[in-house]
Amino acid sequence: TTALEEVEVEMLKKARELFQLCDKDEKGFITKLDMQRLQSELPLTLEQLETVFDSLEQNNNGYLTPVEFSMGLGKLIGIDLCQGAGRTDRSSHEETFESGWSDDMDPADDEEKRFCSMMEQLGAAQVFEDPSEVRELWARLRKERPELLSSFEEFLLRVSSYIKEVNHEKESMEQALKRKETDHDREVRCLYEEMEQQIKAERERIICQEALRHDRSNLLQKELRSKEQELEKILYRQKKLEHQLQSLNTEQLETRVQNERLRHLNENLLEELEKSKWELEAVKGQLQKLQKEAQLEQEQKDR
Repeated sequence: TTALEEVEVEMLKKARELFQLCDKDEKGFITKLDMQRLQSELPLTLEQLETVFDSLEQNNNGYLTPVEFSMGLGKLIGIDLCQGAGRTDRSSHEETFESGWSDDMDPADDEEKRFCSMMEQLGAAQVFEDPSEVRELWARLRKERPELLSSFEEFLLRVSSYIKEVNHEKESMEQALKRKETDHDREVRCLYEEMEQQIKAERERIICQEALRHDRSNLLQKELRSKEQELEKILYRQKKLEHQLQSLNTEQLETRVQNERLRHLNENLLEELEKSKWELEAVKGQLQKLQKEAQLEQEQKDR
């Protein structure tokens, strides 16, 4: 058992050194890009280091905390650092890596600094809006029940990971919603542009129809004016013909009156002619009578 504990302690020290080698910026976590710094320390290629990173990463959040790194590295080499949790003599070692290897810190350092360092190493520094209650509970466990501190930090790690996953899902949903809104806006814009094109085409068609209607109206107006001029000419001719007809009627009436007068005159002349004939006959009879009487007188004279 003592040999196993020594191996675990040595494993924790090596894990701390490797983690600090990767975390040059002291972010409290390492990414896959940070993992590439171990290429000079370990006989592994970049692809193999990426495989190790993927096997150590538990939450699929793109980074490793000190807890994930230490526990995962122990599992890779066949040592489960979480076994034997009932042994109280291991509580100091668990607290060492679960708290982000805080054994190097000065015992006189402020408790707030320890808490902030632990929260940063767990990746939970920006998760809780008000970490005062968490800090109070962590301080009480650290003083009264140090054997539960590792479980509490593991719980904080899981809670922070879950919250980060929820936030990541929320961001993903927001991005998906934004993409949908963008697609919707694009579809609306396409529909708007298509509607604009249809309206433009309809407007051009209406303008063309209006132009044709205007041309047709002008043509009809020209034809109407031409017909009106022809009608005026016809009316003028009609009036002229009516005037001529009226003149002819007047002349015909006058002619009829004259004919009637001539007929009366002719009748009168005929009557006078008959009368003259009768008088002439009478004169002829008297003349013949006179001639006979003269002839008789002459014969008598000759005798």
